[in-house]
Amino acid sequence: MFALRTVFPLLIFAMIAAEAEGQDSYAAPRKAMVAEIAAITFQTRHETRRERLSERVLAAMNKVPRHRFVPADQERYAYDNRPLPIGNGQTISQPFIVGLMTDLLDLKPGHKVLEIGTGCGYQAAVLGELAREVYTIEIVEPLAKEAAARLAALGYRNVTARSGDGYLGWPQHAPFDAIMVTAAAPDVPPALVEQLKPGGRLVIPVGPQFMGQDLLLIEKDLNGKTTTRNVLAVRFVPLTREKQ
Repeated sequence: MFALRTVFPLLIFAMIAAEAEGQDSYAAPRKAMVAEIAAITFQTRHETRRERLSERVLAAMNKVPRHRFVPADQERYAYDNRPLPIGNGQTISQPFIVGLMTDLLDLKPGHKVLEIGTGCGYQAAVLGELAREVYTIEIVEPLAKEAAARLAALGYRNVTARSGDGYLGWPQHAPFDAIMVTAAAPDVPPALVEQLKPGGRLVIPVGPQFMGQDLLLIEKDLNGKTTTRNVLAVRFVPLTREKQ
């Protein structure tokens, strides 16, 4: 287990410091990406029941440097509206899906969020722009370490990352105002529902591995009763578990 306060590679520090000293050459592509996300949101409004994403979510996505979360050979594609490989058989999600899933959580500045499936850390950074605390779990340890280093170097002090089995959640920091799962589970993990606060929201893709899944929004009312809504057909890498 490790948090963002651990030692991280000096190379990531150097890369980010160099960009900070110069002009952000990706500002225009990032702005175009956000405009495309807004257009797709309107086009899919009948499925998602959302004509637009909140201004807070769009502002967060216009701020987070997605090109810093992808391998060097993918950087030129960083602001395309599509998933990209990040190594270890994993991907960074399509920006539209990142925006939609984030918006579904309806985050407030004081919220505490759990993310399952850190990957490269991009989604955690977006969440970190919107919530007070973000806890994120990645089962692939090399990805978890790289993401922790990257997030720390970019200044996300409110994000804590560790490697582990996300199916079990993070009970030490529960309950959470919102939970997001960025990999497809065969079913909804009971531990995540248990760790969700009354009044909270859980967003998770559920379905068979390597096939289409359903993006579900699960809401827990103040009495602890849950309701589930199918938001959109999606395709995610599978949620893997530690060997028992």
